[in-house]
Amino acid sequence: MPRPLSAPEIARFRHRLVVAATRHFARHGLEGLTLRGLAAELGVSPMTPYRYFADKEAILAAMQAHAFDRFASALERAFASAPDPTRRAQAVGAAYTRFALSEPAQYRLIFDLPVKDPTADPALAAAAARARTTMTLYVRELVAAGQLSGDPERIGQAAWALMHGAVMLRLAGNFSDEDTYNAVIRAGMNALFKGFGSKPGSLPQPPQGSARDKARPAPKGRQPQASTKRP
Repeated sequence: MPRPLSAPEIARFRHRLVVAATRHFARHGLEGLTLRGLAAELGVSPMTPYRYFADKEAILAAMQAHAFDRFASALERAFASAPDPTRRAQAVGAAYTRFALSEPAQYRLIFDLPVKDPTADPALAAAAARARTTMTLYVRELVAAGQLSGDPERIGQAAWALMHGAVMLRLAGNFSDEDTYNAVIRAGMNALFKGFGSKPGSLPQPPQGSARDKARPAPKGRQPQASTKRP
């Protein structure tokens, strides 16, 4: 009979399994993600994952929560790095693109997988709420500063929809030229924020290009498509 596990032991193995499952998803797609394959990769018996997770759905929820938290951390760091609302908005916009293009598997876990009931998993619900707050915080500051006018939640959702659509097209190879991609983001944000009464210089801008920001192919077995789900 297996010995009882301590809370730290459970937390460590759960984290190891989530990281391994995310790697597996990046290589093989959702269809190739199996508990048997994960157990083999971790060097444990096929039944071991069931000591830590109820089923595959519970593992997917933990993977999504982990991805949400990494995404939120990236945006929070960008937000904290800039000195005023305008530059914070620009930094958050740049961080969004960098995360999506450098971590495509994590990005798809957040926005491209169905979630049956996010409230059923407290960790996933908390991580999704954190990301949702982070994605609109810069908009709230712009509204408070008088640089935008309207409901910050709706403006943030509109900006997210624009960014997400452009990112998914980039990941699918439709914007292979980085200058074109950046120009599309800039034009879209200009048009969007102009409609909400923006002042010059208040718009999030795409990041400067780098080799690591080149789009990566979709995980095997999945075709990129724009998601309409909210975090």
